[in-house]
Amino acid sequence: MKIVATFITLFFFSFGLSAQEFDDSKVPGTVVAYSPASSGKYIGSPSLAILPNGDYVASHDFFGPESNEHVRATSKIFTSSNKGKSWEEIAEIDGAFWSKLFVNQGELYLIGFDRHHGNTLIRHSDDGGKTWTEPTDGTNGLILEGEYHCAPMAIIEHNGRLWRGMESAMGPIKKWGKRYGAFMLSAPVDADLLQADSWTSSNILYYDSTYLDGNFGGWLEGNAVVDKEGQIWDMLRVDDRSTLEEKAARVKISADGKTATFDPSTGFIAFPGGSKKFTIRYDEESDLYWTIANVIPEEVKKSLDSTNPASIRNTQALFSSPDLINWEQKKILLQHEDVKKHGFQYVDWLFNGKDILFLSRTAYDDGVGGAHNNHDANFLTFHKIKKFRKLK
Repeated sequence: MKIVATFITLFFFSFGLSAQEFDDSKVPGTVVAYSPASSGKYIGSPSLAILPNGDYVASHDFFGPESNEHVRATSKIFTSSNKGKSWEEIAEIDGAFWSKLFVNQGELYLIGFDRHHGNTLIRHSDDGGKTWTEPTDGTNGLILEGEYHCAPMAIIEHNGRLWRGMESAMGPIKKWGKRYGAFMLSAPVDADLLQADSWTSSNILYYDSTYLDGNFGGWLEGNAVVDKEGQIWDMLRVDDRSTLEEKAARVKISADGKTATFDPSTGFIAFPGGSKKFTIRYDEESDLYWTIANVIPEEVKKSLDSTNPASIRNTQALFSSPDLINWEQKKILLQHEDVKKHGFQYVDWLFNGKDILFLSRTAYDDGVGGAHNNHDANFLTFHKIKKFRKLK
């Protein structure tokens, strides 16, 4: 078995399964966590960080009908001291959802929400993720009150500030996608990040029904990225169900982080996997931008009877770009021929020397019926791309 023995024992005890019934031997990568479809709790929001001592820290939350995602969500924290070969659960956080682990100035943080469309919170840990501060107000981690949305997106550093793409879920149309407005959150790198006053929010750009000739379904899960001229962008996943040709949106952010603008005539670009969550990072050594995205292979497109590209999650691939516009596929990383109950999604990843490390929200066979569907994942899996810069 790939999961730490103590975790497996506790899991089987909790769900009344025998060790003989559960089988993760076919699951690609190293299994960090598992939750069967029968539990009604699905694994979401993979997040990964590397501590200054070299240990890895991972997190995920639970969503689904038996979770408490809409009230006060639960997240789990794991650690690995052997480069991802095995993982140990070290914490459970009450009130953490869609959250991202990151390290700033040697300190570990977790930024996200208290629930599905909840308050924006940040927590700090000074012991590698075992214990965390508890946000209660604007002086200790409550950044924004209201209904907000995001995924475990990258927090980047540029010009002495941290930058993080965000969405408001308080748009006038209370439907998925259409309720979301894009904005940027930023703070000085040396500020007290638990102080709400340390953070600057841009204006919010809400849904516009005229975009994409009326086919715009919304934008979400934005990436803070900086182009080679120093311009800050929020690059967002785009919902367009009129075509299988996926795209992203580029929202321009002012240098002070206060102003977001969008030109619909130039702001939408072709982007592989752009209808699902993706994370973009810049690599100085290769002078390229890199992403891991849910691409839809051409042979799969030909067999589909749907034009909703967001529903196809059976292939993850690595791409690079010199300019954030033109993207080249480097390698298929994970793939399964079945599109209904198998999925690799919401990948969070990091550069680590010559390699890339990544976590996947994985829907896969488990010996007890598999995942509920390709979206409702039953595994959190860890993977490594060795010598990624040498891939042809």
